[in-house]
Amino acid sequence: MSLGLVEREGNLLDDSSRFCERSLPENCIYSVLHRERDKLFPDDFFSDLFSERGRRSVPPSVLAVVMVLQRLAGLSDRDAVEAYTYDARWRYASGAGGYDCGGWGSFAHTVLVDLRARLAGSERPRRIFEATVEVAGAAGLVGAKRVLGSTPAYDAVATMGTITLMRSAMRGLRKAADDGLEAGLRAVMRSGDEYATSAKPQIDWDDQGARDELVATRARDGHACLALLEGRELAREVKEAAELLASGQDLE
Repeated sequence: MSLGLVEREGNLLDDSSRFCERSLPENCIYSVLHRERDKLFPDDFFSDLFSERGRRSVPPSVLAVVMVLQRLAGLSDRDAVEAYTYDARWRYASGAGGYDCGGWGSFAHTVLVDLRARLAGSERPRRIFEATVEVAGAAGLVGAKRVLGSTPAYDAVATMGTITLMRSAMRGLRKAADDGLEAGLRAVMRSGDEYATSAKPQIDWDDQGARDELVATRARDGHACLALLEGRELAREVKEAAELLASGQDLE
């Protein structure tokens, strides 16, 4: 199978992309990935994984963006493909464009499995994970210490971004853990948040005190989980999930 390439010039008549450009904040994860994906995932980033001959693959630069969003949202392969297929923001972020511009409409979830296997057998198996951490910082989804220590305080939108990324990292950590470790993680979480879904906590987002308390309690959960893991021998999936929580949220 040869390396699939994505259209880099875009389509001026693409209504979906124009809608996203007008509607999405510049520092949200979808906008950052749309803007920076060529730098994060150039074609030669994956050239070692494919041969020079054969049927073209789904562009791995598209799949890499899907994997980044999948990781941040804590989705299964099937759910990630569904989000890519029906959510204009995912298509905008990946550069696939709208449904009438000739881009990849959808693909089987096994395509993600295949790319993951190719990465695992390569000399740089963690390259997409490393880009995940990089793009989380670039998106302005700031860490808990910066939110709590800043003056003036960040507005509600920034806090929502912080909470979204923090909770997705916590959810990913719990999913990666085995039953025994997951029970231990659950025991040290004191906020009452189960981190079971991507739904935002129900608070008054215009209330500065409520926002600060929300971030503080979730940050304490994150610190407690990282403290529990410190010094342990961890499976690769658990280690990566913990690194994402620590790197993406300033929770050393």
